[in-house]
Amino acid sequence: MINEPTVERTEGSALPNPADRPVAAEGRRPPRGAPRPDRPKRRDVNGWVILDKGVGMTSTHAVAVVKRAFNAKKAGHAGTLDPLASGILPIALGEATKTVPFVMDGRKAYIFTVTWGIETDTDDAEGRPVATSEARPTREAVAAALPTFIGAIEQVPPRYSAIKIAGERAYDLARDGEEVVLVARPVQIDHLAVVEHSPERTVIEAACGKGTYVRAIARDLGRLLGCYGHVSALRRTRVGPFTEADACQVAALEEAGPDGNAGHLHPVETALDAVPSVPVSRDMALRLMRGQPVILRGRDAPVEGKAFATCGGILVAVGDVERGELVPHRVFHLGGTANRPA
Repeated sequence: MINEPTVERTEGSALPNPADRPVAAEGRRPPRGAPRPDRPKRRDVNGWVILDKGVGMTSTHAVAVVKRAFNAKKAGHAGTLDPLASGILPIALGEATKTVPFVMDGRKAYIFTVTWGIETDTDDAEGRPVATSEARPTREAVAAALPTFIGAIEQVPPRYSAIKIAGERAYDLARDGEEVVLVARPVQIDHLAVVEHSPERTVIEAACGKGTYVRAIARDLGRLLGCYGHVSALRRTRVGPFTEADACQVAALEEAGPDGNAGHLHPVETALDAVPSVPVSRDMALRLMRGQPVILRGRDAPVEGKAFATCGGILVAVGDVERGELVPHRVFHLGGTANRPA
């Protein structure tokens, strides 16, 4: 499932282990007001961690785990991944949170399994059945139906989604038993192909744009084939510039600890791989840092559109080029620690 961008800014951390607290004589706790051990001070960590999230973990919990692993002050994720799903969850630390929208706008890739014969109210395996069928599609029938969903199409999101209706999340209304009616929205699906097939289920790979719901693809495909279906397994294999090759697992982060995790940290500007880069002088960088536009010179300078500026190889600002000027919308405070924990 793909939702709106989310940046978690809570400072939540694990509760201290009671065994680590100072104790009085005979094992009793110290009196109220007695000093306690100092908690580790949060650090300024800037960059992207590409987590290979396991099934059962929420995206919010994943952010908390990564934040604790780096002992970072600020963290957020670029696109919710349901507990049922596994795979790529880009997590931004520090100044990287300012580039979350660029990752959210990138293309996504998935491998998902559709189980045939049952449609659920959530369009996945966690929901209750709402329609059933004894019919089962052939591999050829599934492959022939997929082109219907490729290109710029109109898609009705699942009832259990983060879409807002009159200020309320659709999934909250659905859980409260209210009738949820969502209108179709334009989405872009670039690729759908059958990977594996059996009479009961089909594995499909997909590449799509922002706002596409894989669960809705499974639902609509089952209806088109006259057999119903729901997503029973889902793995995200790409988000924007980040792929499985960039990913690390929770166990590796926890084992390395805050001082050993630098190798899992990708530079902030990695999120801007699809955006043109322009080098600027120190004086220009200072102007950008104050929120002032600068005139771009040189034969290779972009004329219009998004661009980001660097000074001495360090990311300074990202913004829009308008009539030869770079107008900053986000400025970065990276100094000489752009790619590593402070």
